[in-house]
Amino acid sequence: MHKPGDVVLGGLFNVHYTSVFPELSFTSEPNQVTCQGFATVGFRHAMTMAFAIDEINKNSHLLPNVTLGYSLYDNCGTLVIGFRAALLLASGQEEQFLLQEKCLGTPPVLGIVGDSMSTFSIATSDVIGLFNLPIVSYFATCSCLSDRRRFPTFFRTIPSDAFQVRAMIKILKRFGWTWAGLLVSDDDYGLHVARTFQSDLAQSGGGCLAYSEILPWGEDPAEVTRIVEIMKKSTARVVMVFAHQIHMIQLMEEVVRENVTGLQWMASEAWSAAAVLQTPRLMPYLSGTLGIAIRRGEIPGLRDFLLRIRSDIHISSSSNNYGHSMVMQFWEYTFQCRFAPPPAGWMEAGGELCTGQEDLESGGAELLDVSDLRPEYNIYKAVYALAYALDDMLQCKPGRGPFSGNSCATLQTSEPWQLMHYLEKVNFTTSFGDQVSFDENGDALPIYDVMNWLWLPDGRTEVQNVGLVQKASKEEELTLDDDKIFWNFDSKQSPLSVCSESCPPGTRMARRKGQPLCCFDCVPCSDGKISNDTDSMECTSCPEDFWSNAQRDHCVPKKTEFLSYHEPLGICLTTTSLLGTFICAVVLGIFTYHRSTPIVRANNSELSFLLLVSLKLCFLCSLMFIGRPRLWTCQLRHAAFGISFVLCVSCILVKTMVVLAVFKASKPGGGASLKWFGSVQQRGTVVVLTSIQATICTAWIVSASPAPHKNTQYHNDKIVYECVVGSTIGFAVLLGYIGILAVLSFLLAFLARNLPDNFNEAKLITFSMLIFCAVWVAFVPAYVNSPGKYADAVEVFAILASSFGILLALFGPKCYIILLRPERNTKKAIMGCSITKT
Repeated sequence: MHKPGDVVLGGLFNVHYTSVFPELSFTSEPNQVTCQGFATVGFRHAMTMAFAIDEINKNSHLLPNVTLGYSLYDNCGTLVIGFRAALLLASGQEEQFLLQEKCLGTPPVLGIVGDSMSTFSIATSDVIGLFNLPIVSYFATCSCLSDRRRFPTFFRTIPSDAFQVRAMIKILKRFGWTWAGLLVSDDDYGLHVARTFQSDLAQSGGGCLAYSEILPWGEDPAEVTRIVEIMKKSTARVVMVFAHQIHMIQLMEEVVRENVTGLQWMASEAWSAAAVLQTPRLMPYLSGTLGIAIRRGEIPGLRDFLLRIRSDIHISSSSNNYGHSMVMQFWEYTFQCRFAPPPAGWMEAGGELCTGQEDLESGGAELLDVSDLRPEYNIYKAVYALAYALDDMLQCKPGRGPFSGNSCATLQTSEPWQLMHYLEKVNFTTSFGDQVSFDENGDALPIYDVMNWLWLPDGRTEVQNVGLVQKASKEEELTLDDDKIFWNFDSKQSPLSVCSESCPPGTRMARRKGQPLCCFDCVPCSDGKISNDTDSMECTSCPEDFWSNAQRDHCVPKKTEFLSYHEPLGICLTTTSLLGTFICAVVLGIFTYHRSTPIVRANNSELSFLLLVSLKLCFLCSLMFIGRPRLWTCQLRHAAFGISFVLCVSCILVKTMVVLAVFKASKPGGGASLKWFGSVQQRGTVVVLTSIQATICTAWIVSASPAPHKNTQYHNDKIVYECVVGSTIGFAVLLGYIGILAVLSFLLAFLARNLPDNFNEAKLITFSMLIFCAVWVAFVPAYVNSPGKYADAVEVFAILASSFGILLALFGPKCYIILLRPERNTKKAIMGCSITKT
């Protein structure tokens, strides 16, 4: 279809679905290729370009005094025909032509709008690029066409598949679909999408492909059946299809036959608005489909222009001009008639002749449906892009041009490569409000509508717009109205399409060997580690003073453990300590009250009082082992314990030595021994022995002081507060010194055990020291093998047991005599006992 003009633009459109090639016998001239299957939508695409040029010619502000013409060709859905048409447009060699006032034939074009398919555009651009002729496609989306080195003259008003793929991945992420199937057509469009999808999906971490299959061209039922079987067996509930309508028709026939339901279909722009698939037979399966669609636009006046096609028929029939045969073919297809002269046998078969007066308003509903203009809007923008580029070129001021010598292009001398220079910089806004410009790869500003197929209760189908995907800064921005989306599932909710359920907090993902990244097991975090996010790859260790909770999703402070006043063990030991202190105080009171009696005054009462005070200190020092360890308690507990017990044992040792000295002095010639054991010597001995222990404690604290310590070795989930001794040698010397004094006291008392009762307490001292030594000998292994607070409890128990042993063994019998047998608490009774025994 042609229209002359000062400047002619070419167009390539898919007005017929397919073509039939003649048999090649090589014995005669072959017939021409025959186009079959008239496509009304393709014809409307061609008429949209004609309308855009007509509108531009009427616009006094755009290309004034310049008339645009067009030369539109049908590629018949066949590469060879489309390629031939492109070469004719580029070379102008269909007939001889002369650049004069009256042109013969079709002049060459300055730009081409088309082709619709990626494969056709690749083949065409590879060759047309050699002519530096700009091509603006409205439907070829293959990302490979963005290669500027291979296709320097290719532009398009539809976004690249690279953007469409990223838009699809955005939708997958939005609904949490990490496990999906991919079906592509066996051509440049589908194969490039498959490669791009796999790489982009891996980079984005948005999910995995359960399968990726190629839909065959032509009839191949076995292959289609195999693909449907894979879909049935797969656990992926989402199926993305980047293919053409013919592939979807073949696929859906097998899907219906196999009754494959429960799938969420996602459509590429090639079939997201295909009415041929929106039938009552297919909608039970395809209802709820989400699709990426070309941006819809409004083209005011297009419908009225299409209604004026009738006048073109009269021009075509009155002149033997093949230029309007495309219109005549549409008319014959729409009204099922033939223009005169009809084909042979047409009238005989009952066919009707076309008059050109048929009512297009009632018979051409498909052509006149301008409610959802998507490819048409891209064609409209492509034509205007060429027109604005041409307008900019013709407005160039001589001497300020972009070409050599600052020259400008003129209408008479313009070349396609000069127009391409301006096309790269074109920038305008359509009447619908969309901005049109091209990036460095010749791609338009990316924007897509998100469509949803809705199956209404009355059986009608509605394809509704539920969102938008557009480029925002460096990323794609997805806007969806979730409430409008129709889901073809019983739950009326978005389906779940995952290989493995998300790992909840408290677990980590463990990849399954040999399977995609989206297939994994959820392994609970080990003790002391947590994960507080969904699908965590690793578990994080808690800080030193924290531990994982039971759910392993956050860290909690570790439980602290020490010998506390509030726990039963601490309460018992505290009570026992206070009881011992109380008993010491009672005994001290009794002895003070009866201090003048013989039983108290015997064997140096002063040492007895000092011994009771030291025992009281022994009982009280045990309290320093109870409670949370602090620096001062750690330093004082062992010092107080060591000094108190040395004071106690020193008193016992001196008492034992006094017993032996007194008995020796009672013998003839032994009186001189008492002068070495007077009161002053007894006090001095106790002080010296105690001072040695105080010196040991001081040196220990100064050199390697005991200190509080957080011990996490006993229990991972607990912090055991304990006092570390600082210097094991210091602690050993302290205990060893006490042990030496205790053993010495025991030996001396043991030697004096057979002396008369009225002269000594040797038996009581022997028994008390035996208890003392037994307790502390047992203490050492028990202390070493007791962890944490139980070590403190063992030490407190040893202190209390040895203190009670000394208290009861030494002072129990005396209190018995004082309180219950006062008649024996007399000097006469004691002496009488002595005479009797001698």
